[in-house]
Amino acid sequence: MEIISVLLNYQQFNVGKGIPLVVIHGLFGASDNWRSHILRWSEERHIISLDLRNHGRSFHAETMSYQMMADDVVALLKHLNISQAHFLGHSMGGKVVMQLGLHYADMVSSLIIADIAPIQYAPRHDDIFAGLKAVDMDSLQSRKQGLEILASYIDDGRICQFLIKSLYRNEAGDFAWRFNLDAVINEYLEISSAIQGGTPYLGPVLVLKGGASSYILPEHRQAFGQIVPNAELKVMSECGHWLHAEKPDLFVRLVSRFINSLPLGD
Repeated sequence: MEIISVLLNYQQFNVGKGIPLVVIHGLFGASDNWRSHILRWSEERHIISLDLRNHGRSFHAETMSYQMMADDVVALLKHLNISQAHFLGHSMGGKVVMQLGLHYADMVSSLIIADIAPIQYAPRHDDIFAGLKAVDMDSLQSRKQGLEILASYIDDGRICQFLIKSLYRNEAGDFAWRFNLDAVINEYLEISSAIQGGTPYLGPVLVLKGGASSYILPEHRQAFGQIVPNAELKVMSECGHWLHAEKPDLFVRLVSRFINSLPLGD
C-alpha cells in the first residue's frame, strides 16, 4: 500500500450548510476550472472542491490508480471530520466517484457522474500528449507561444485553452505545468482502466451525458448496471464531453435539482 501523508489541495465554501457536495475534476483539470459552478452551488450548500493527485496544487506521485485517488479523497474528508457527502466527478473524476461508491458507500449520499462510463477506454489522448511534450519549458517565452505549440498538435481550440490554464511560473520563475505530465503518461493505462471490484453502490446516482459525446454509449448500460444499478441517465443535447463548460447553467440546475430531490439533500 502506498502511504501518502500529504492532503489533497482543497477549498471549502459555505461550510456547515447541509451535506457537502464534493466536486472532482477530470484529467488535466483542477478545482479552479469549476469556480463559477461552485459559487452558484455554494449559495445553497457546503461545497468542497479539490485537486486530485498529480493535478492542480496537489502533491505529485508516481502512481495514480483509482483506488489511490479514492483513498486520497477519503483521507481529506476524514481530516475535515466529514462522514457523508454527495460526490460529483467529471470524466476521470467520474471514475473516482464510482470507485468511492464501490468501496466507501457508507460515506456516499449520492453520486453525480459527468460523461464517463465505468469501462476500459481505448487510448484517445495521443495528440494531447504529443502537444504537451512539445512545449519545451526551457525555451518557452510566453503563454501565447505555448498555446501556439499546442494548437499545432491539437485541432480543438477549446482543449488548447483548457490545457494552457495549467501553465504557470514556478518559484524559480520558470514555466511549468501544474499537472505531473510524466506521471499521467506513465499511468495512462491505469487512468483508462475500468472500474471494478468492491460492492455495487445501491444509492442514488445521476449520470449526465453530453448528447454529442461518445464517452457514454448504449452498450455501456450493462457496465453501469453492475456498478451503479440505480443510476438515472440524463442527456444534455448539443453538448460534447465538456458538457459542464458548454452549458454551465443547465449543468448547475440539473445537479442542484437532483440533490435537492433526495431525502436530506439539503
